[in-house]
Amino acid sequence: MSIESEVSQDGKTLTITIRGRFDFGSHQTFRDTYEHFYKKPEVYVVDLKDTTYMDSSALGMLLLLRDYAGGERAQVQVINSNNDVRKILAISNFDKLFDIS
Repeated sequence: MSIESEVSQDGKTLTITIRGRFDFGSHQTFRDTYEHFYKKPEVYVVDLKDTTYMDSSALGMLLLLRDYAGGERAQVQVINSNNDVRKILAISNFDKLFDIS
């Protein structure tokens, strides 16, 4: 598991890339990727292209990110999920909370 973050040149978008398993063991590292910026980005992008597994604690972490980013007003995008991860997101109705593509 590895989690990396990258801020866009204009500082408005934070992209968080998750590789491998996205589970409870990722909790603190995931939070660290978005909580330690001097200015909150306007858009958060979670790239799951290389995510092989996601459990219920990962869903909870996405909800914590959404709350941190502004709740219902937050712009959080979940991109590049594989079929298995997309099924988990769909079953959990996360498509109603996040922009999933």
